[in-house]
Amino acid sequence: MGLEPLSIRQMESRTGDMYEAVVVMSKRAKQVLSNRIMAEMMISTEEVEMGVYDQVIEKNPEDYEELDKATTVAVNEFIDGDLKWEDNQDKA
Repeated sequence: MGLEPLSIRQMESRTGDMYEAVVVMSKRAKQVLSNRIMAEMMISTEEVEMGVYDQVIEKNPEDYEELDKATTVAVNEFIDGDLKWEDNQDKA
């Protein structure tokens, strides 16, 4: 997973304000990270309820799944046009 250069013009094409683009991507990255943490917590809660921690849990290296970083997911979704948002300041 190497770094790929990202054109600022691509980000500006989605919105007229570069700062708005950064805020949208930042909030989406926080959502992705929050969702991952919630999923982990649900899994660990289920294991505790079943009493699994009484035994030593060994994980196979083959079971390891490398996820993209939350910021990478957010930027890719933004560039692909998958993110939808509203500007609440215009409504006020």
